[in-house]
Amino acid sequence: MTDLNADYAAAGFGGRLAFGTRPALLIVDVVMAYLDRASPLYAGVEHALASNERLVDAARAAGVPVIFTNVVYEPGGIDGGQFFRKVPALKAFERGSPQGAFPVTLQPLSGELVVSKQYPSAFFGTSLASTLHAAGIDTLLITGFSTSGCVRASALDALCHGFAPFVVREACGDRDVRPHEQNLFDMAAKMAEVVSEGEAVNLMRSTR
Repeated sequence: MTDLNADYAAAGFGGRLAFGTRPALLIVDVVMAYLDRASPLYAGVEHALASNERLVDAARAAGVPVIFTNVVYEPGGIDGGQFFRKVPALKAFERGSPQGAFPVTLQPLSGELVVSKQYPSAFFGTSLASTLHAAGIDTLLITGFSTSGCVRASALDALCHGFAPFVVREACGDRDVRPHEQNLFDMAAKMAEVVSEGEAVNLMRSTR
């Protein structure tokens, strides 16, 4: 059987991106819909929540900006287009739903940016790219839910907008380990660096 890593490397995938001098931590959709067992989107990703809590503490201590995203739809999903039709579970994010709330243990502080979106990427239909460019941000540490959906979409768009995406393995989660691992592999090959929580903390500390 062909070794997958060797096959991709021989084909010219897996180049390395440099960690910049002005990073930010982008926390994608770490909200109750993925953590509440009553939610259709519950994914059993409490371990990733704990990793995000530690990363936020490290980012704030290092003076690295922390950015949160959430998903908010008008009732009926009129602003969700085909995505809302394709994934009926997105009703969990209609405005006012408790499943769209941030966990008690992972709340934005006053002055931290919260980007509300309707589609998978944190960049699509939002002002995130222009805000980051104006702030001189060159690198994004990306975490959140789900690995195969909004994390992957945000990492790809980060790359396309000129930011170096660094996806933090332990701080991402999916409803099954198979798409989680498959998408981490593919992102590492084609669009991002995939790093451990410890590496992410050390990288943030190195920019102080």
